[in-house]
Amino acid sequence: MIGQPLRVAVVGSGPSGFYVAENLLNQDQTPATVDMFDWLPTPFGLIRAGVAPDHPNIKAITRAFDKTAHRRGFRFFGNVEIGNTITCAELAEWYDATVYCVGADRGRRNGVPGDGLTGNHSATDFVGWYNGHPRHADLSVDLSCERAVVIGNGNVALDVARMLAKRVDDLATTDMANHALEALAHSNIRDVFVLGRRGPLQAAFTNAELVELGELDDVDVVVDPLDLNVDDEPQDATTRRNLETLRSFARRPMSHATRRIVLRFNTATTRVHGQNRVESIDVARTQAVQDAGRILAQPTSETESLDAGLVVHAVGYAGTPLPTLPFDDTRCIIPNEFGRVTGVDGSYVAGWIKRGPTGVIGTNRLCAKETVEALLSDARSGLLSHNSTLTPDEVARIVAQRVGDVIDYQGWAAIDARECARGEGAGRPRVKFTRVRNMLDVVKAESA
Repeated sequence: MIGQPLRVAVVGSGPSGFYVAENLLNQDQTPATVDMFDWLPTPFGLIRAGVAPDHPNIKAITRAFDKTAHRRGFRFFGNVEIGNTITCAELAEWYDATVYCVGADRGRRNGVPGDGLTGNHSATDFVGWYNGHPRHADLSVDLSCERAVVIGNGNVALDVARMLAKRVDDLATTDMANHALEALAHSNIRDVFVLGRRGPLQAAFTNAELVELGELDDVDVVVDPLDLNVDDEPQDATTRRNLETLRSFARRPMSHATRRIVLRFNTATTRVHGQNRVESIDVARTQAVQDAGRILAQPTSETESLDAGLVVHAVGYAGTPLPTLPFDDTRCIIPNEFGRVTGVDGSYVAGWIKRGPTGVIGTNRLCAKETVEALLSDARSGLLSHNSTLTPDEVARIVAQRVGDVIDYQGWAAIDARECARGEGAGRPRVKFTRVRNMLDVVKAESA
């Protein structure tokens, strides 16, 4: 095996996975090949299924990933589930190293009484629903109520609020899933409350997302000026801009728009009420409490009830354990040091499963770079052995035998082309397939 390139499996085709592949293929000191696996036939992870439909500029990063996918030494195995159909132990036998970039696919909820009632949704489910993710396409979303509540104070919370309040005509030119466009076209929602446990200085959203709310047509953004009284003006530039933007919202006269987005700070949800589905929520005013250097939001006795028929919990994400790999149940990540999986030689992690659900898309570039540097250092130190008994072609044959319908990058290109063609007549970038079987049918027809 002397002189053979380093064979690396990358599990997950989101930004962190592609950044890992890019870093491996862009260096020549230790030549490498990359086999990328994803359980879906489509690549790009949350770029496709998480980025808001009205943010096409962010989605444009896939053009760079497409270039990586066409590099010599890269192969894509879509519609292949790692952990069951193909085990982690088998990858360890077939490859010199495996990098797990599987993200954080579980949505967290507040854990308050009543959060299991019909009408409660995690942001993971709700965002996947309007973006046409096959796992969430059949989500039952009832928009017949007049008020929705979004719990959370980050960009995802603002995305959800914007999708609920934005004119459907403005969304009809995006790649939002058809079923979501149809549901939103008949929505009765007029008020969207966004509730943050902490104050405006601790909000996690970016200023661009916040400003965008104020630019929505026929939507009033409501902020209580009392929520914006702070002891000290913020020094951080982003926080300062956010506070300035919120104050500008608070000064605006109401325009009697048909919809409102109400931003509430220092507000904790304590209970969700309803007989068979969500009917109202209880909230409590919070106060900031210092605890070991951290600022915690502690509910007070000042409470109120809000009528609502839809509650979206945008309070974070959690990773999912993989068979035979260690897992930190508290942080919901695979434990690691600089990307090296603790106690499992030859296994690495990058992205949210490595560090938790933090940062923006670009954060994954540095995260992946650190992991690849650790991997290449181990390879150059002789810690990774070229001991696979299978050739790349033999690996591909075994995967095809197990799965049946393996989608390579050419297959994805066929799906992509068909989606874009479907959208062209409607003035949309694409009309997504939301069923795996329909994607597979496209590939089969193309190869017939």
